Formats: sequence, C-alpha cells, structure tokens
Amino acid sequence: MFEQVENEQPSSLRLVRRDPERRMARFYTMHSVPTLFGGWDLVREWGHIGSPGTLRITPFETLEDSARALRRIEKQKRKRGYL
Repeated sequence: MFEQVENEQPSSLRLVRRDPERRMARFYTMHSVPTLFGGWDLVREWGHIGSPGTLRITPFETLEDSARALRRIEKQKRKRGYL
C-alpha cells in the first residue's frame, strides 16, 4: 500500500506478514520525512502487530536516496513474505 503523489516517489509504505500456523503477525512501516537541515530521513518501524515496534532513523542527503533505500528494503521484505 503506497501513499503516492502523482509523478513523485512513494514516501510511505506499510507491509504486513501473517502466518496463522506459526502464530506470526508482524508489520514493517517506512516513511521518508524532511529534516530541518535540508536532508531526508528514512524512518522505519517494525514489530508484532498490536505492540509498539522498534524504530530506526537513517539520514539521507536527498529524497531520491531515501526513496531508493525504501524500494530496496521493500524488495527484501516482500521476498520474506511481507505483503
């Protein structure tokens, strides 16, 4: 699920992985947000659905760099079964 403005990179993404047989329900979210100093941060949060997740913030110089990282991580997560 993307929140996307026309002709721009996706800046937000939420992925979910559920496996009832293994009693697994996980989420992974990513957001590109501007910083006060002209850069961009990729904010990632992951964990069990219904619980607070782990938060990690990675700084980038440009929105394009942040979006490239978002797409790379999305590809990895989809290979692991996140939808």
